[in-house]
Amino acid sequence: MLRVIAIANQKGGVGKTTTAVNLSACLGSLGKHVLLIDMDAQANCTSGLGFEKSPNESLYPVLLGEGILEEKIKETEYDGVSLIPSEFDLCAAEVELARMSFDAGTGDPDQHLNWLKDALKPIVKRRRFDVVMIDCPPSLGKLTLSVLIAANSLLIPLQCEYYPLEGISSITDLMEQLKTSKVNKNLELVGVLMTMFDSRTNLSRMVVNEVREHFGDKVFRTVIPRATRVAESPSHGKPILYYDPYSAGSVAYETAAGELINRLGLA
Repeated sequence: MLRVIAIANQKGGVGKTTTAVNLSACLGSLGKHVLLIDMDAQANCTSGLGFEKSPNESLYPVLLGEGILEEKIKETEYDGVSLIPSEFDLCAAEVELARMSFDAGTGDPDQHLNWLKDALKPIVKRRRFDVVMIDCPPSLGKLTLSVLIAANSLLIPLQCEYYPLEGISSITDLMEQLKTSKVNKNLELVGVLMTMFDSRTNLSRMVVNEVREHFGDKVFRTVIPRATRVAESPSHGKPILYYDPYSAGSVAYETAAGELINRLGLA
């Protein structure tokens, strides 16, 4: 089964996009074929892989019924990684989805939220990729909800600080609601990945311990350190594996990718 992974957290600045880019690159280096879909209008995944933000290159036209998903796929220079970029026009997607809900009238007002799931069906059928990884916007709006309906796995990056810890229950509660209502009964939490870990602070250790107590083995054994080289790599349009392959951040993401492969049963 093709694994469609939503990388989501409604809190911004937790390393969500950094995780999407770097896990994709590391999975590709391990022989997996990955499609990374940038669903955030900020388009940081797009620029993080060295692509320009260009009009009509995102999935917004597909949402409007003006194209198909496969036409949007770009090949990257990184082993095994393909990209569907984002751009500013994707900001209008939330408004468009709200309009579709209003126009549904007495019909199913949420049926339009299946648009991404439907758009992905040819990809699922052809098995061109091992993993589809989707970087969600930092919110729990209709665009993120569309991704969670299309996905079968949820990966939550969580910064090792107090405020991100407060909000993690919101997205796990939403996941359970989607399963209970049978809107997406196949959605499972593949893991919580702790990011920006600072071994010098008691707070980082406290947050990791608290999350492990609550989520148990759903928390990745690997923690991603707070590292300057990881923060620098997007400005060069490169994943950390290609920017500084011997850095602590690169090693951490490579290890996390190996752990993800085992969690997905793709070993």
